[in-house]
Amino acid sequence: MAKRKFGGGMPDLRDLELLVALSRHKNFSRAAADCGISQPAFSTRIRKMEDRFALPLVRRGNTFVGFTREGQVVLKWARKLLDDVEGLRQDIDALNNNLFGKLTLGVIPTAMPFAAHVSSQLRRLHPDLSIEIHSLSTRQIEIRLNDFSLDAGIMYFEDADPETTVKLYEERYVLIAPASLVPAGKTQVSWSEVAELPLCLLTPDMRNRQLIDAIFAQVSAVPTVVMQATGFTAVMAQVASGNAATIAPTAVAETFLALESTAQFDLVDPVVTHTVGLSIKEQTPELPMVRALRVAVRNAL
Repeated sequence: MAKRKFGGGMPDLRDLELLVALSRHKNFSRAAADCGISQPAFSTRIRKMEDRFALPLVRRGNTFVGFTREGQVVLKWARKLLDDVEGLRQDIDALNNNLFGKLTLGVIPTAMPFAAHVSSQLRRLHPDLSIEIHSLSTRQIEIRLNDFSLDAGIMYFEDADPETTVKLYEERYVLIAPASLVPAGKTQVSWSEVAELPLCLLTPDMRNRQLIDAIFAQVSAVPTVVMQATGFTAVMAQVASGNAATIAPTAVAETFLALESTAQFDLVDPVVTHTVGLSIKEQTPELPMVRALRVAVRNAL
């Protein structure tokens, strides 16, 4: 079979950086500014890259619309190649006991407190390492691990690839509620009782919400959801104001212990736990900062 020939040769690393910047900013002007070149020069280099591949990479209207199917393939490889170059640089730095670079984590909202412990461990061990944490749904983490825009993800183990994921800890749920919503003297409540309270929960696209809905269905109860949010900071703001109660993992509850207007109650009938895991994209050799992440995770447990 004849090999495909590219008209102007393969793109260089700078071209790949421009493509990744465009995927990050989704705007030609902002991507160009981030890369330190003019917008016309940026657009010209993208078009030359398309000519080299003899493929359309970008869908254009009056502005950037998105990547073509071919562009998505090239973008995935661009990220991988740039990761490999970054790995080479990190390995060289590691020879001098230095670790620089940026580690990008995708984390489900319920695991954000644990991610904070991990990042503090990393910063203590490697003060020159930059850490970027994105609060994402399980599905978003899966997609971004596959397209190499995340280095690792903290997500529910049952939803992850068991070949690339290790178990971290068991997540147990509690009710966090304004003291006025729950009778005095109670230390635990059933899921059926909780269904009668006004609740503020994560949005239905979040895996945590789907798991909670499944438990309510299991006990034949329909929850009274009066508000929804994409993250626990917004959820807890509603709880603190006395507008609603919420269901959260113990780690999240402990983060908000200082809220004097709220109380916590164990959830029973049933008692439910879910395993949270660390998923790391396959890469050989493994990036030094990913090895450092594994150490930090062990220290945080």
